[in-house]
Amino acid sequence: MTEAASLPCGTWPSPITAELIVAGSIGLGGVAWDGDSICWAEGRASEGGRVVLVRGRAEGRSEDITPPGFNARSRVHEYGGGAILIAKGVVYFVNFTDQRIYRQPPGGAPEPLTPEGPWRYADMVLDGARSRLICVREDHDQADEPENTLVAIPLAGPLTSGEVLVKGPDFVASPRVNPDGTQLAWLAWDHPNMPWDGTSLMLADLGPSGLANPRPVAGGPDESVFQPQWSPQGELHFVSDRSGWWNIYRLSDNAQAGALCPMSAEFGLPQWAFGMRTYGFLDDGRIAAAYTQDGVWRLGIIGTGGTVAPVRLAYTDISGIQLSGSKALFVGASATRPAAVICLHLDTGDQEVIKRSTELTIDPGYLSVPEPISYPTAGGAVAHAFYYPPVNRDVAMPAGERPPLLVRSHGGPTGATSRSFNLSIQFWTSRGFAVLDVNYRGSTGYGRAYRAALDGQWGVADVDDCAYGARHLVERGLVDERRLAIRGGSAGGYTTLAALTFRDVFAAGASHYGIGDLMALARDTHKFESRYLDRIVGPLPAAEALYHQRSPIDHTERLSCPVIFLQGLEDRVVPPNQAEAMVEALRSKGLPVAYIAFEGEGHGFRQAKNVKRALEAELYFYGRVFGFKPHDEIAPVPIANLAD
Repeated sequence: MTEAASLPCGTWPSPITAELIVAGSIGLGGVAWDGDSICWAEGRASEGGRVVLVRGRAEGRSEDITPPGFNARSRVHEYGGGAILIAKGVVYFVNFTDQRIYRQPPGGAPEPLTPEGPWRYADMVLDGARSRLICVREDHDQADEPENTLVAIPLAGPLTSGEVLVKGPDFVASPRVNPDGTQLAWLAWDHPNMPWDGTSLMLADLGPSGLANPRPVAGGPDESVFQPQWSPQGELHFVSDRSGWWNIYRLSDNAQAGALCPMSAEFGLPQWAFGMRTYGFLDDGRIAAAYTQDGVWRLGIIGTGGTVAPVRLAYTDISGIQLSGSKALFVGASATRPAAVICLHLDTGDQEVIKRSTELTIDPGYLSVPEPISYPTAGGAVAHAFYYPPVNRDVAMPAGERPPLLVRSHGGPTGATSRSFNLSIQFWTSRGFAVLDVNYRGSTGYGRAYRAALDGQWGVADVDDCAYGARHLVERGLVDERRLAIRGGSAGGYTTLAALTFRDVFAAGASHYGIGDLMALARDTHKFESRYLDRIVGPLPAAEALYHQRSPIDHTERLSCPVIFLQGLEDRVVPPNQAEAMVEALRSKGLPVAYIAFEGEGHGFRQAKNVKRALEAELYFYGRVFGFKPHDEIAPVPIANLAD
C-alpha cells in the first residue's frame, strides 16, 4: 500500500471535480406510475436546467417523453412544483417558457390547453367525470399582487384560462377529487401565514353547477395541514401538526379527524413547492408512509390497528412516494448512495434501481460519512447538525494541522438539510475541509416547537446555532479556529451574512443569492413570501427598527472579513440589488470582496457552466484568503482589496 502524501488542507488533489459534479449528475423527482410503466422527471444542468419527463423501458433503458423545446416546470409561487400529471396514459404539463398547460397524448406532440396570457398553473388533478383538469392558477394581470385561484380547464373545446371554482383566500393548493367525483378537497391560507404556519383543509360538494357547501374540516391559522388525499375507499386523509408533530389523520363520516398512528415524528414537509407527497395507499387499506426522526427519513407501513411497521431500507432520505398495488415508487438516497428512483415490492422486499442521479462511481476512500451531532447553543437550547470530517485516501494532514471548517446554512429558512449523499459536500471534504451542515432552530424534521423557535428570531437563533456549532468543533479539537468559513444560499445566504456581521467567529464567507437588506426583501419579494418575515422577524411597519437592526447592509462597519457573492441576474426572489449593495459597501470599506453575476440564472443556479464556476470560484476565494493554492486549475476570480 502506497503511503499517503502529507499535504496542507485545501491543496489535496481530488477526483471529485466541479466538472464531474455537473456533467455526471441529474436532479430526480416527480416519480409517477403510468399504468405499469414508471415515469420520473429529470432536471438536467447540461441542458440549462431543463426538466424532462422520462419513461422507463425494459432492461434499464428509458425514453424522453418531453420533446426538445419544452421544459416541464411551473413558476407559481416562483418555486413551482406540481408541473406534471399523468392520467390514463396522457401527460399534462406546464411549460416553463410560457407557463401554459399542454396535453400530450401517447406518442403525440404537446398541444396547448390554455391560451397565452398572464397566467401560471400548478398542482393539476383530473376531474374525469367532467373531462377537465382542476388546478391552481396564478393570475399576474393584477394591479397589486397576483391572484391565486382554483380553476377548471376543459380537455376539449376552445382554449380558456379556466373557470374559477375557488377564489378569495390569498393562497390555494392541493385540489383533490374523491374517487366518485362528488367532492373536492383543497388547502387554503391567508397572509401573513406560510403553509407550515397555518392552513385550512376545505371540502365542498362537486356537481354540474360547480362547488356547493364549501366548509373547513381541519386546520386553521395555527395548524398546518399537508397533503390531503383520498383513499380508494373514499376516505379523506391529511397530515396535520396539531399535536406538535406532522402526523397522518383520517376524517370520519361525522367530520371528526383522528390520528392514525400518533408519533413524535414528522410525516409532513414545508410546502415550498406543489406536489409534495409522503404517503400513499395500498390495495388492502394499509398506508405506506415516509417519516423523519432526528434528521433521518424512514419508510413504514401503517396498519389498520394504528401501528407502524418499519421497512428495512438502506436509504435515509425518501421523497415523492407513489403507490401502485403493492409497489412503492420513490426517490431514495443515503450518506453513501446518490439519489435514485427506486421501485420497492412491499410484499417481498425486493428493490429495483430504476434510474440513478449519477452513474459515477466514487471510491469510498474519498467519501466522508456524516456524523449526526447535537450541541448546546444560545439560551440553553440544543441545535442539530451533520459533521463531515475531511477524507481522502491519498492524502494525510501534516502533523499538527487541523482542517479549515466550512459551515453550511441551508435555505428556507423553514427547511432542512439531510445526510443524503451530496457531491457538493464531498467536493470540499476530499480537498481537506471539514464541513458542518446545520439544522438550526427553525428547521423542519424536529417538530413544530423546534420549527417555531425561529419565530421573531431570524438573524439571531439561526446565526447563534451556526456560530455555536463552529465553536463546538473547535472545542472538540476537530477544526482550525483561525480558518472558520460559512456559506449559504438564499435565506442561508442571509444567515451567512448576519453571522459575518454580528458574530466574531468566522474568518470568511460565501453568499449565494443571499439577503443583506431585510427591508428590501420585504419590499421587493414575490407574493408567496411577501409576509413571511412578519412571523420570523416582526410585522411592518411596527418592527421596522428591528429589520434595520438585523440587516447586514445597515451594519457594514461591523464586517471585518472577506466575502464572495454569487448571484443570478434574473432572480425575482432575492433581486441582484441585494448582493450589489453589499458588495459596494465592502469594497468601499476596503475589505476583500468578490462578486460573480450569472446571466440567465434566477434563484439558484441550474446551468452546468454556472454551477461549475460557482463551486470553483468559492474554492479559489478561500485559497486566496486562507493562503493555500488549490490543486485544481481554476480561472482566477477578481477580488477587490486583496493584494496578489
